[in-house]
Amino acid sequence: MVEPKPKVTLIGAELAQQGLEFVYEGEIEECAPCSLKKTCNNLKRGKKYRIVGIRPTRHPCQVHLNGTRAVEVLESPIPALINADMAIKNTRIQYEFSCTRTTCSNFALCHPEGIVEGDRYVVIEVLGQAAEACEKGRALQMVELRSA
Repeated sequence: MVEPKPKVTLIGAELAQQGLEFVYEGEIEECAPCSLKKTCNNLKRGKKYRIVGIRPTRHPCQVHLNGTRAVEVLESPIPALINADMAIKNTRIQYEFSCTRTTCSNFALCHPEGIVEGDRYVVIEVLGQAAEACEKGRALQMVELRSA
């Protein structure tokens, strides 16, 4: 598989740390008049990213204390539980949130942060069976996913 190339974006200078993971939540109202808003808001809403490089470039910012820094980011691999029949390394799946049992011990892994429902993902690693049994009786496997 082809390794993805890092994307350059801007993030608050105080947050710019190698390895930091975050979920991009989208543009905020205070960014509207800024000439750099397209560079700050060039990520996909709801996706989880990891900072893999920090550049020396700094910019003033109305929102972030001490301005922004240019950083290189990659989408983070996302641990998730999926049906065992879909847990095949290097296959593409469309992720659907099929369970609504919020009290289930697996709920957070069946609805992982950084997954956008309906988007396509690649199973990059199969990690094994779910630690807890599914309340609906489904066979689940723990995997790592990346956007397709």
